[in-house]
Amino acid sequence: MAKEKKFVQAITSRDEDFAQWYTDVVREAKLCDYSSVKGCLNYLPNGYAIWEKIQADLDKRFKETGVENVYLPMLIPENLQEPMCIRPTSETLFCDLWARTVQSYRDLPKVWNQWCSVLRWEKTTRPFLRSREFLWQEGHTIHATYEEA
Repeated sequence: MAKEKKFVQAITSRDEDFAQWYTDVVREAKLCDYSSVKGCLNYLPNGYAIWEKIQADLDKRFKETGVENVYLPMLIPENLQEPMCIRPTSETLFCDLWARTVQSYRDLPKVWNQWCSVLRWEKTTRPFLRSREFLWQEGHTIHATYEEA
């Protein structure tokens, strides 16, 4: 009963502070909890199950259109030597890979998808909306012609 009362209080307080209401509902539903790493989340089973369902559905749809999955490193070299940066997204890595592997238009198209996590600096974090590290899907394509793209 106390749990239900707390949930009802959370719902009724949403008009006063939506951001706090949203966070309370996510935590009460046990979707995630804050990690000891500032700004990062622990995806709990209920929350990760939602991600898995989204990922499975989208992955099936992507593959039906010919998209292939790939995975590129989290680290990006500043140049050809050290030091490294943590990538907030993968355009740099995809461009580098394609520059080395695409020799002619015969190698095209490349229609690739990546399921990964990314790291970004976020001043204000919100569960599943903005955190420093979050689950991510990104598609990258390269085509021989504008019409093909």
